[in-house]
This record gives sequence, structure tokens and C-alpha cells, in this order.
Amino acid sequence: MPTRRLTWVSRGAAVLRKDLRIEFRTRYAYSALVMFAVTTLVTVSFSVGSFGLENDIAAALLWIILFFSAMAGLARTFVQEEETGTVTALKMAAEPEPVYLGKLFFNIFLIFSLAILTVPLFLVMLNLRVVSVYSFLLVVILGCLGLAGASTILAAIVSKAGAKGSLLTVLAFPILLPLLIGAINATRSAMSGVTPEIIRPDLHLLLFYNGMAIVASLLLFEYVWNE
Repeated sequence: MPTRRLTWVSRGAAVLRKDLRIEFRTRYAYSALVMFAVTTLVTVSFSVGSFGLENDIAAALLWIILFFSAMAGLARTFVQEEETGTVTALKMAAEPEPVYLGKLFFNIFLIFSLAILTVPLFLVMLNLRVVSVYSFLLVVILGCLGLAGASTILAAIVSKAGAKGSLLTVLAFPILLPLLIGAINATRSAMSGVTPEIIRPDLHLLLFYNGMAIVASLLLFEYVWNE
């Protein structure tokens, strides 16, 4: 079993390297993520103007931007395999589990790249202050991991459908809703600087959701991939 897990990791790393090389050449997925996020940020910034935002509204806006920006680009991980006809070769080269791990790590790379750019811009452009910085960073990390974990297997499902562009958002929203609610509550608490006892249940929810999403995806991905 340990040898098999090492094989999964090595082949998953190979899938990740392949996707990174393709992305660095085309920059399709990352460009879609960044353009949507920046456009939304500028629109929100002009709409708000000089008026200050309540922490409740600011936290919700942040995760709405991250969610819809992620949906704009994360589906490309499997759609490009279907469009270029490389899905058959990928099925022959690796088992389903390494493919999922490689695609998952690629989506994590994309979503964290987006967060590194978007979150500071969001705070600066809307003139927001975070009281509990470490809690805020932990929430962003856990929330982004959850977005990538659940979206990866959904992207595999969407890639086999006809309406690939809009279907991921429709499928992902009800599944990601518990994650978004927990992330919004935890972000609001971190921005307000509440005691750790108040924010801890939301952090536990995010941790539980991430573990459940990744384990369930690993168990179900073989059936989706070989369909």
C-alpha cells in the first residue's frame, strides 16, 4: 500500500507538471480567473465609492468574488483534455487517483495564485481593516482549499456535458454553500477581531468540509473518470 501511494504521488506530480506547462504556454485558465476577479473588484470599488462597508457585507463580497472567479477558470482542468482529445491518452497513462491528485494540486495552485492577487487588492481598494490577521489568513487558506477540492471532481463531471461553460457554477453552488457560509462567518469574525472561541467552530467546519470533499472525491472519481 505505501508503494502504491508513492506511485499515486509521483504520477499525480507528473500530471501537475503537464498542466502547469500547458498553462504557462496558454495562460487561459489563470487569465480567466484574474480578469473576472479584477473586473469585479473594480466594479465593486466604484460602486462603493467613499462609503465604508460593514464587515458582514465585505466578507460576503470577498467570497462571492473568489467563488465566481474560481468557477470561471477551474473547469479548464478537464475541459481542455476533452477538447484536445488527450483524455484517452491520460486514461492509459495513469490510474484515476493520480489524475485526480494532479488536477487537484493544479486547481490549488490556480486558486491560491488568485487569492494572493485578489485578497490584498480587495482590502486596499475597499479600505478594509483586518483585526485578526492570522485567523483571516487561515480562513482564506482553508476556504481556497475547499473551493479547489470540491470543484475538481465537479469539473470532471462538467467536462463530459455539452454546456461546459455555465454548468460548473450551477452544480458547484449548492455543494459549496456550506463552505461559503462558514468562510463568510469566519472572515467576518476575523475582520472584527472576535475571541478565538467564536471563530473556532467555523474553522472546524472548514476543516471538516475540506477533508470530506477530498476523501469523497477520491472515492468517487474513478466512476466519473471511467464513465
